Amino acid sequence: MPESTSISYRGRLAPSPTGLLHLGHARTFWIASQRCCERGGTLVFRNEDLDPQRCRPEFVQALIEDLHWLGISWTEGPDCGGPFGPYTQSERRIHYLQAWQQLRDRGVIYPCTCSRKDVAQSATAPNDADDEPRYPGKCRPSRDSRSDSLSGCRAEAKRGALAGMNWRFRVPDGEEICFEDLHLGHQRIVAGKDFGDFIVWRKDHVPAYQLAVVIDDAAMRITEVVRGADLLKSTARQILLFQALALSIPKYYHCDLVRDEAGLRLAKRHDSLSIRKLRSLGWTPEQVRG
Repeated sequence: MPESTSISYRGRLAPSPTGLLHLGHARTFWIASQRCCERGGTLVFRNEDLDPQRCRPEFVQALIEDLHWLGISWTEGPDCGGPFGPYTQSERRIHYLQAWQQLRDRGVIYPCTCSRKDVAQSATAPNDADDEPRYPGKCRPSRDSRSDSLSGCRAEAKRGALAGMNWRFRVPDGEEICFEDLHLGHQRIVAGKDFGDFIVWRKDHVPAYQLAVVIDDAAMRITEVVRGADLLKSTARQILLFQALALSIPKYYHCDLVRDEAGLRLAKRHDSLSIRKLRSLGWTPEQVRG
């Protein structure tokens, strides 16, 4: 399928303010901005600050400063407004709650009392390059009890039980999620094999990444998502959510990962390769982009 060059192109930058911007994410954001610019589109900056334990306001300002220093600009975001705001996820909670209610009413999610430790210990094998081990299905209701489960979900919600337990999306076991990645080509990921039932709402009453990203990409009318190749399985999960909520699915461009000398992908733990550190050492934006 040829890429669209329409003026309706809408891309996005979606950093999480849990640390300083590092070289790997900076490269992905540069690619996103260039693809948007080449297509005459609109670039959106979204502050993905859902995690109250790790996100810090000072990192938001640092991200904005470092991205501008790199030569990246946007026309919609928390610092400049726009027609689809707010552009800060912690201010968009009502939208995620409405989506959770839709998923609950359609019987595609269920409450789960398993802890991260429970899942990690019982998972048969961790998935490579994936931050969520495959769920073994301990709390998953049987298909025969789906209607009973739906009634139970509604009752739990009325009792205020949205908080205090995880809510998982029940994946269609064996279904192939296929899409044409604009960089990596044809992708085929099998639900129930490559990933299992995943969390859409956390027990600490925080919407999970997968749900929030889908709702925001749809609401902000994003037409192309540029992200790292380590998120291919997240893309498959999100496609299932787009389908369950009857939302338009954007196109995807997964970038090659930037790795260190040991072959590990760069992360925020690599403080020596943060943009702020490189700036202090006298690097220029051209050197970083190169």
